[in-house]
Amino acid sequence: MCGIAGVMRRDGRKPDPEVLDALAAALGHRGPDGEGRHVAGPVALVHRRLAIIDLETGDQPLFGPDGLVLVANGEIYNDPALRAAMPATPFRTHSDCEPILFLYAAHGLDFAAHLRGMYALALYDPSAGRLILARDPFGIKPLYYVETAAGFAFASEPQALLRAGLVRAEIDPARRAELLQLKFTTGAATIFPGIRRVLPGETLVIEAGQIVARRHSARLPARPVIRAATLADLDRVLGESVALHLRSDVPYGLFLSGGIDSASLLWLMHRTSGERVQAITIGYDGADADDESEAALAVARAVGARAERIVMTEADFWSAAPRIAACLDDPTTDAAALPTWFLGRAAGGQLKVTLCGEGGDEMFAGYGRYRRAVAPWRFFQRPARQRGVLDGIPGLDLSGWRDGFTAAERREAAGRNPLQALQALDCAEWLPNDLLIKLDRCLMAHGVEGRTPFIDPDVAAFAFALPDASKVSWRLGKLLLRRWLAERLPQARPFARKRGFKPPMSRWIAARGARLAPLVAASPGIAAFARREAVAAVFATGDGQMTWSLLFYALWHAHHLLGIPSDGDVEAVLAAASRAG
Repeated sequence: MCGIAGVMRRDGRKPDPEVLDALAAALGHRGPDGEGRHVAGPVALVHRRLAIIDLETGDQPLFGPDGLVLVANGEIYNDPALRAAMPATPFRTHSDCEPILFLYAAHGLDFAAHLRGMYALALYDPSAGRLILARDPFGIKPLYYVETAAGFAFASEPQALLRAGLVRAEIDPARRAELLQLKFTTGAATIFPGIRRVLPGETLVIEAGQIVARRHSARLPARPVIRAATLADLDRVLGESVALHLRSDVPYGLFLSGGIDSASLLWLMHRTSGERVQAITIGYDGADADDESEAALAVARAVGARAERIVMTEADFWSAAPRIAACLDDPTTDAAALPTWFLGRAAGGQLKVTLCGEGGDEMFAGYGRYRRAVAPWRFFQRPARQRGVLDGIPGLDLSGWRDGFTAAERREAAGRNPLQALQALDCAEWLPNDLLIKLDRCLMAHGVEGRTPFIDPDVAAFAFALPDASKVSWRLGKLLLRRWLAERLPQARPFARKRGFKPPMSRWIAARGARLAPLVAASPGIAAFARREAVAAVFATGDGQMTWSLLFYALWHAHHLLGIPSDGDVEAVLAAASRAG
């Protein structure tokens, strides 16, 4: 896990060293173990390393035949198989990323089709005068770029491009509306005009500082052949993925939420490694919290894992919320970012790698919207996300918030049944632009790599081809996974109702609502689209997600647009923002 960045100028001159310094400094938290650069004419590549595999010889950039140069962020899990298939190849390192250079030399732009893993990479081919960017099919690892009159630049995080002065910090109102209503933004465009995402599964070709070609690889089959599967089939597919995701030369562990996804990973990690798994779970203060940490500890005891329970308090929320908003430069208002950040901080002192349960709901159909899609009663068969988070509040300018999502719905529905269409839509938008951004930023802020065994091409192909009846009933989702876990780890109570993972936002924010509402309303970021009475109406609802959406955006805007440091508490940052306006 690392941070990458680079520049290709149009005028043929060498990139400015100060720009490269700024890119490297901005990505330092992603790679505290080392820095590497390569400058060749108008092209420069920057790498910040978090050493996970090949601690001795795995520094980047990596070099290959005909002058090829590579910087990569991620893990290539099928590296041993790739090396075995190239016995005559003169590898120089044991880095899991080095085979990429030889795959490109052999297969050209089709090289990414041979990779199994999570990655965002940049490869420079001097003989062809081209720079290639590629991102894994599910978008587990992030990658962003800008095109300007001066040339092309890319980085693992938007804030690096901003800090390097390669693009101005401005707001796209359409993306802001998406963020506040959906909790994330869709497609390639980000909330910053001019900064775009390399899409999941996309390969870009850049020549003379301009994009000249794009390729896309599918994350899911367009028309899967539906096949029934046994519990043994599921055991094999998940077991292989977990085994691959455990490849590491540093200590690893697990985030244990109390749900069936992380419990499944716990059991498979225990079986695969034969060692005591190190797990971390989180709880909250107050009886009203959706706290499954005690259940998580019970599951950990059942397999002999070493489990640590940390607690997030109301005081923690008020002190850390500005820092969490600051680390989410590509923003999401998903409140699950809060416990994820605290878990990342806890892991940072003892682990470099942790397995996480993200993707289990999308692959095996765990959400209520999936059950509604197959319900026999027409009343329940309503499209997903018809209402936004802040619907019903007059005085908020959030027009057009669903346009990008509607386009994605049409695109992903082609040739699929209603359940498959919803799963494909979530894998295209919700998963990479909310859950995986949240995971990446909140863990990398603490130098921790998060791995997601459920988000794997083989697991996805298996799960997507399951019959609907193996996924959902009218009252439960993830049926096959629940049955599998019930046989192996019944202490996880896989058929019990899940309480959730989010902190008691409603209570915490309501306790200060009278003070917060005017501070939030006075924030320049909020004042740009919301009248004061609208902000007051939101805080009067007492709804945790609604109030957090506005509060998060005010804190986020204060840091990323106004440049206000995030080391103060919530009220101090909001007060500074109102003065700046």
